[in-house]
Amino acid sequence: MRRFLILSSFAAGLATALFYRHDIKRLRARLTETGRVVRTSFGAVDFAELGHGDPILVLHGTGGGFDQGLDMTAALADHGFRLIAPSRFGYLRTSVPADTSPAAQADMAAELLETLGIKRAAVLGISAGAWPALHFATRHPERCRAAVLLVPATDLPTKTRLLGRALIGLFACDFLGWASVRLATIIPALRGLMVGTPGHVVAHASAKEKKRVRSILFDALPASARLAGIRTDLKQMSPDSGCELRDVTCPVLAISAEDDRFETAPHARDVAAAVPDGTAVIYSTGGHALVNRYGEAVREVAAFLKARD
Repeated sequence: MRRFLILSSFAAGLATALFYRHDIKRLRARLTETGRVVRTSFGAVDFAELGHGDPILVLHGTGGGFDQGLDMTAALADHGFRLIAPSRFGYLRTSVPADTSPAAQADMAAELLETLGIKRAAVLGISAGAWPALHFATRHPERCRAAVLLVPATDLPTKTRLLGRALIGLFACDFLGWASVRLATIIPALRGLMVGTPGHVVAHASAKEKKRVRSILFDALPASARLAGIRTDLKQMSPDSGCELRDVTCPVLAISAEDDRFETAPHARDVAAAVPDGTAVIYSTGGHALVNRYGEAVREVAAFLKARD
């Protein structure tokens, strides 16, 4: 029996190691094939594009990169938009300059657009990308025709900051980060925790939405390639990193859900009320990943931007 247990443990360990190696190799290949690196005055910027039409600058949330940005907005490409998604400072192959503030992130994004020959674009900030998006609107008003904030994390509740610190511990090791994501794909409560959404909402989501949530989870891997960015975000998701909202001259649409575990609904309302031309759309359910509300949110964003051509 003891020999059997030893052999079983060895086989399980070997299978796990091979599974891990396969996943990480596949994910790294996808990032290399999809992303493109350009040099800016801020250092290297890793970004990807999707679609054709009116440009939207997509600024991803914590734990992501250009891959998360595109997975959260890809359906907009079907509505006639060109998505330009840079990885923010410390994510994937984007550098970590001395100044990593949301204002500097906005300036980096503006320089990227200049490099691509794009004179004007809408900006879409997801979660921790909200402050950089708003800074882009105030610091580069000639380039910003409209701003969209999806589940804006302009501040974090204490319990979310604790979760973020736990993620830093896990993401310091690629294997632990991978194991956490893999477990989350089979445990709805953990999956919900990691994407800031009630477990029962994820459990009862459509097959298409479960696949999208799975993609968002895997966008956190390889974990070590996101670690510096996560550390930066946890320091800067605070009103102290903000800008004067009354100086946002472009129209703003803020979208969230009442049951967002990261409590972004109040922030969406506050921003929409504080800017000169703001609209808030708050769903009753959907959580931080807008589960089962994604299609609705995409249509809302597309209509908002097309009405302001």
